[in-house]
Amino acid sequence: MFLKIIGVKVGSNVIFHQVTFSNCYKTGFKGLNLGNDCFIGDDSLFDLADRITLADQVTLAERVTILTHTNIGYKDHPLQKYYPSFTKPVHIKQGSFIGVNATIMPGVTIGPCSVIAAGSVVTESVAPYTVVGGVPAKVLKTLTNQENLSVKTT
Repeated sequence: MFLKIIGVKVGSNVIFHQVTFSNCYKTGFKGLNLGNDCFIGDDSLFDLADRITLADQVTLAERVTILTHTNIGYKDHPLQKYYPSFTKPVHIKQGSFIGVNATIMPGVTIGPCSVIAAGSVVTESVAPYTVVGGVPAKVLKTLTNQENLSVKTT
């Protein structure tokens, strides 16, 4: 109920453990959209410099970090010309699972029914029905029998 009061779009049957929010002054809490039947584990971090969308039945294990921006430092930092700051939204599609201590980088979309292995750093979008792992995350396998997974394609 508290999340709805502060502007988060929250579906039904969401379990939301203790998390940390950063950069809330950018999008505000309205930048977070949680679908139905989501589970968000303890100590997860949501960077609200841009939008974060979790579709229905997304599970985040403990200590998952979702980043939506990169910033080297102040405007006069010597590396700014090489690595300018930016923000990009993150989308995690229906039925996906993000393992403990994984990090999702700005601009990434996780396809439906995908699995992110524990400790992975996801720097590129992940295709549907794909298992990725590592630093940076690489494809480990594609799930077979996809027709047996009931996912809405909306």
